[in-house]
Amino acid sequence: MNILVINGPNLNLLGKRDKSHYGEFSLEMLEEYLNKEFPSHKFTFYQSNVEGEIINKLHAAAGKFDSLIINPGGYAHSSVAIRDALAELKLPKVEVHLSHLAKREDYRQNLITATGCDGYISGFREKSYLGAVNILEKIVEEKKSC
Repeated sequence: MNILVINGPNLNLLGKRDKSHYGEFSLEMLEEYLNKEFPSHKFTFYQSNVEGEIINKLHAAAGKFDSLIINPGGYAHSSVAIRDALAELKLPKVEVHLSHLAKREDYRQNLITATGCDGYISGFREKSYLGAVNILEKIVEEKKSC
């Protein structure tokens, strides 16, 4: 399976940010982790702190990937534009969050971008991405059998 993994703002600071929320993994360690856990899949990793660049990457993904994992970071709570780009992208999509959003600030409870995805995973740190791959495998498998 060919999976696009998009990470949004401030995720380039993983490993340096509040480890009680985000864990010990850097973005590079996360990429190595996914490649090691799922050697049969091809991952394309992308990170940007810029909303428009993330939207452009989503627009360009159609026809190039089997599925998408997105961690929109803080844009999850504020970007109608990313949500709309996700809704238009006709791929299986899972939103992930490293921290347990239900235990965070009130403003983090509104997930605008998640409504443009098939579902979301929150609170399992780097394992959130593993869960997303497992779910996407099942979705893609089911679509092929239809």
